[in-house]
Amino acid sequence: MQQKKEQKGQVMGTLFTMLLFLVFVMCALFTVLAGGKVYENIGSRMADNYTGSVALQYIANKVRQGDQAGMVKVIQVDGTPVLELDQQFDGRRYISWIYYYDGSIRELFTPEDSGLGLEDGIAVLECEGLVFEQEGSLVTVETTGESGGRLLLSLRSAGGIK
Repeated sequence: MQQKKEQKGQVMGTLFTMLLFLVFVMCALFTVLAGGKVYENIGSRMADNYTGSVALQYIANKVRQGDQAGMVKVIQVDGTPVLELDQQFDGRRYISWIYYYDGSIRELFTPEDSGLGLEDGIAVLECEGLVFEQEGSLVTVETTGESGGRLLLSLRSAGGIK
């Protein structure tokens, strides 16, 4: 009888140890799964912030580079708002268009009379949308979507007025 009690106690001890080990394994598994989800969310947020801020900074730098009197303006091309930057090289006029087309911000640098259109620009950065507005010497740039942002640029040379 004593032996049966000892055997029963050993079985209970082994069962308790295995149950405790199972609880430990389950806790470790849930911790890894939760950590993976947190890591995924952080990566997604960083990508969204990168896209929104890089797009605005890219456009701001382009405007600062081309900020000369009358050389920066917002126009409409085929119903799409386009930031147009004019430049003169060797007595010939060139234009740079920055705009949103087909899921990305695009740039087109071409002679004024080349006949190229919106579909001919080079994709610079994927984005959910881009809107330009101009009131006098103030240019508003806005990226749309979840990672959207807004930037207000003041043309130092009063470049928007021709």
